[in-house]
Amino acid sequence: MTAFLLFLSLYAVMLFAFRVLYTGTLGYIFLNWNLFLAFLPWLLTSLANLRNIRSRVAVLFVMALWLLFFPNCLYILTDLIHLRRAENAPLWLDFIMVLTFAWAGLCYGFISLIDIERFLRESFGTGPRLTSVLEVLMIYLAAFGIYVGRFLRWNSWDLVGSPAELVTDVYGRFTSGSTAIRIIGFTVLMGTLLNAMYFPLRYLGHRSVGLPSDS
Repeated sequence: MTAFLLFLSLYAVMLFAFRVLYTGTLGYIFLNWNLFLAFLPWLLTSLANLRNIRSRVAVLFVMALWLLFFPNCLYILTDLIHLRRAENAPLWLDFIMVLTFAWAGLCYGFISLIDIERFLRESFGTGPRLTSVLEVLMIYLAAFGIYVGRFLRWNSWDLVGSPAELVTDVYGRFTSGSTAIRIIGFTVLMGTLLNAMYFPLRYLGHRSVGLPSDS
């Protein structure tokens, strides 16, 4: 799986490099940074697995840090909104490139979430059904984070560097009826889509290793 993720990431970067050579421009360069941010949650849970972390305090710290960056894995899917007809590049090339970056980000996120599931079961004895509920909630929370990042233009670092300003801004948006409806609507719809994408992959993963699954 690690080899697959590295191959997929390299393929995405190669597509971007080809586009640069083809067009002579740096359009969509932000995709590389977004992919790096998506890589971090997977790196965090992978290192935790390698070090065989089982202490509840350590696992909680890893989960908190992971949850801070987890929305970045799913956020990259919304980069599809940047697709447009460009005179210097075929639309189909841009579509394949953005979708490749998006799929790589989703893979990093979903695999790291499966690691989080393992931590919950092994360190806290969480049952399969409760674990599934927590995973659903984390994905919906990530969908809310996507809205905050995409449309309110805040990022994960601001939750540490400017928490008061971030909370004030988000709270102010919720006090506005029309904005609150958009936030809730996006969170519910995007969260449902992401859950529908994640749980079939999770189910297949459980079957491949013989784990019990309630999904």
